[in-house]
Amino acid sequence: MKRIWWEQVRAVMRLEIKKTFFATRGLWIYFVALVPVVIFTAYSIANSMQIHRSASLSRRQEKRLTDQDLQAVRKGMTREEVIGLLGKPPLKSHGTAHQGAGAERRTIVHEEYHYTDGVNDLYVSLVDGTVANIVISEGYDMGRDSVMFAGIFQFFFLRLAVFFGCLGIFMNLFRGEVLDRSLHFYFLSPIRREVLVAGKFLAGLIATSVIFVTSELLQNVAFLWHLSPGARDLYLYHNHGLSHTAIYLGITMLACVGYGAFFLVAGMLFRNPIIPTLVILIWEWINPFLPAVLRQISVIYYLKALCPVNIPTPPGMPALPAMLISNPDPISAPLALTGLLLVALLALYLSSLEVRRMEINYTTE
Repeated sequence: MKRIWWEQVRAVMRLEIKKTFFATRGLWIYFVALVPVVIFTAYSIANSMQIHRSASLSRRQEKRLTDQDLQAVRKGMTREEVIGLLGKPPLKSHGTAHQGAGAERRTIVHEEYHYTDGVNDLYVSLVDGTVANIVISEGYDMGRDSVMFAGIFQFFFLRLAVFFGCLGIFMNLFRGEVLDRSLHFYFLSPIRREVLVAGKFLAGLIATSVIFVTSELLQNVAFLWHLSPGARDLYLYHNHGLSHTAIYLGITMLACVGYGAFFLVAGMLFRNPIIPTLVILIWEWINPFLPAVLRQISVIYYLKALCPVNIPTPPGMPALPAMLISNPDPISAPLALTGLLLVALLALYLSSLEVRRMEINYTTE
């Protein structure tokens, strides 16, 4: 009997996967999945252009500078001291301004010097030959950018892209059949309804996993694209880059499991998808502010515990955003994985109970 059920699950999966991947109503999901790829591609292009500009500027300098040289410039230094320390600036601009009137009128000379060590840029502002302001623009920082990647992954990719992608696919597994007036073909077939739920869920899981895991892979490629081969190898093989990538891919698949199970049961219980979507979305975003017991009835609670990079909270950040970023109740990775799977199994169990009572009445739709 179990063999027959498995063959039926496979048959349902074959039918549903094709419909899921090529459904017209789900084309927007591909766009949502590509948005973070576009963000990281644009970021890499901007960084690559900046690296080329800094390298070109560095070759035009009199001296080969280091970060310590740039840090050595202080306010109050004279023009001659700056040039003696760093050499003549490869880029400079100057202008004049007039202050006062009549006999007290005087001309003020403003100068702007631009230096670089090939990575970081130094901007020196001089007034009448004296350094008045210093700005150091830091170049590429792998640690800083890893935190940026983690932030986009947690707050855009998981909470919005994967969330709404699973909404668009899993909510329509049964709801879409009702709207297309085709669900009765399944219900008239000699197949257990629980088997139908399993087949549809696995088909939706394969579709969302392929779409969003591919998106996550492309994000990592775009994120590292502008690095030199040496810097890329250093990050991947010595700074946990490969392990972080594998963890992000695993978390993406687990997000599809958790959100997919939630939206599958929601699509059965509610005719209007707006209400359950808003409830689940708000519940996921306010998760850090909930009591400890209620936090566990959530997907993001477990996903955050599995993320390899913690997002620091800068000093002075308001309490509410800081609470949203932090994980107030951290748990171990095995416990997070077990908890997420249990929550998903609970949602699937509710789906199997609901599908037994499900009746079709197309006239009410």
